[in-house]
This record gives sequence, C-alpha cells and structure tokens, in this order.
Amino acid sequence: MLSGALLILAPLFLGFAIALDNRRLMTLVHHTVEALVYFILALLGLGLGQMEGLASQLGTMALQVFALVSTLLVCNLAGLWLFHRLRPMTVATSGEAGRPGYRRLFLAGLKPLLAVLAGLLAGRFLLPPVPWAESLATWALMLLLFLIGLQLKNAGLPLRRLLVNRQGLGIALTVVASSLLAGLVLVPVLALPWHDVLALSAGFGWYSLSGIVIGDALGPAWGGVAFLNDVIREIIALALIPLLIGARPAMAIGYGGATAMDFTLPVIRSSGGLACVPVAIASGFLLSFLSPVLMAVLLSLG
Repeated sequence: MLSGALLILAPLFLGFAIALDNRRLMTLVHHTVEALVYFILALLGLGLGQMEGLASQLGTMALQVFALVSTLLVCNLAGLWLFHRLRPMTVATSGEAGRPGYRRLFLAGLKPLLAVLAGLLAGRFLLPPVPWAESLATWALMLLLFLIGLQLKNAGLPLRRLLVNRQGLGIALTVVASSLLAGLVLVPVLALPWHDVLALSAGFGWYSLSGIVIGDALGPAWGGVAFLNDVIREIIALALIPLLIGARPAMAIGYGGATAMDFTLPVIRSSGGLACVPVAIASGFLLSFLSPVLMAVLLSLG
C-alpha cells in the first residue's frame, strides 16, 4: 500500500518540475487532461457496474455520501466563518461583469456524473468482466497527474507569489484543517480506519482524483462514495457562492475547494469582483496540490 499510494505523487512532481513555453503544446495538454478526466470517471463507473452486490450496497453508499457531504459542509463553513472573523476580507459585489450562465455551469457540473453513469451501465449490461480496468485506471491517473503538474507549473502563477497571498493561503489551510476534523468526526460513522476516512475527506472537490485514488485503495464502492462527495460539493458551491460572497467571501471561495481556481472561478469573479480572483486562484492552486499529497500519504498508512 505504501509504495502504491505514494507512487501516484511521482508524476505530479515530475510534471511540476518541467517548464514549457509552447502554447500549442499546453493547449494539447489541456484537451488531453479533459479527455482523461472523463475516461477515468467512465472506468470508475465500469468498476462500480461490475462490482458484486452493487444493488444491495446502494442504500449504504447513499448514507455514506450524505454523511460525508453534510459533515464536510458544516465543518468547512464553520472553519471558514471563523477565519473570516479573524481575517475579514471586503469585496465589491457591484457586478463588474455579466453574470455567468448558471444553468450552463450546473449542467457542466452534471457531466462527470453522466460519465460515471455511462461506465456503470456499460459494465453492468454490455461488457464482460474487465480485470485490467483497475490497472488501466491507475496508469491513466498517473498520466493525468503528470499533465496536471505541467498545468500548475505553466499557469503563470509563481508558487512563491501564491504562498504570500495570505488570504488564499489561510483559506486553503482552513479548508484542510476543517476537512480533516470532519474526517475524525466521521471515523465511527463510516467504520473505516481513521487514516482512510481522512483520505476520503481530503478530495477538496477534485472528484476525478479522489474517486479513482480511493477506489484503487479501498474498492469501487468507496471510490464511488468519494466521487459523489466531491462532485456534489462542486454543485453546492455553485449555489452557495453568490449567496455568501458579499458578506463572507472566505466561506464562498473556500467551500469551492480545489475548483476555486477553475470551475467555480467564473462565479467567484462575477459575484465577488476582481479582488476575489487572486485569492481564489491561490486557494484553489494550493488545495489542488495538497489533495493528492494528503490522500497518498494517508492511504499509505494502512
């Protein structure tokens, strides 16, 4: 478990060490990342579809997802509220830019669910058992992390500048601490070793990563739970950001987790103004970097 869990970090750090200045190549990397995400999610669904006793476990999985989502929601928002009280941040919500199409964003948030559903149906009704699917998913994840490392390195965001953004750094660390606290609360509920529950709570909204990493370590059922927890987090964030960002910007930005630097950034930008953008990017970047590290380390303890 130790070598397998920590092995996934090597491609991330390797990609982060490579500087590229070829715009066409980076565009290719972007499209490859997008394709790999949906491919990995389809493989996650395939594993769920071919899992024995899936129907009998669906009710239990739904309760586990509800426990994760609700506990993380309460702990994250409570921690971020406290951080806002200690380091208040004021934003202008005058609407400098047009509101993004929320319907389009919500539909985009459902796409990963459709990818998993397609894989699940194919595995359940169309395909024979695919014993190499798990190995393929692991290799695809390693390639994805290498490309993600390239993207993070070549996003034009110096790590030093992100680390000195005190608001973004504080929000990211608050999300990490409150998520791990939520994991400790959930240990008796989920009936897993404490380090596995903490790993489940460390996805920070990165559903394509958490689903396959947790699934590889704990089985397809827990991979499905991790995926649903993080994709539901993303959808909830889209609804909460416009409501919270005016009075509690740290709560709005922080609950978006790793998605604050990409998927939820347009909503943060339109609802909170330009002042929120560097904070959101710093927080999302740091959480994107910390999520695979924390999950790999925690899972390696088993």
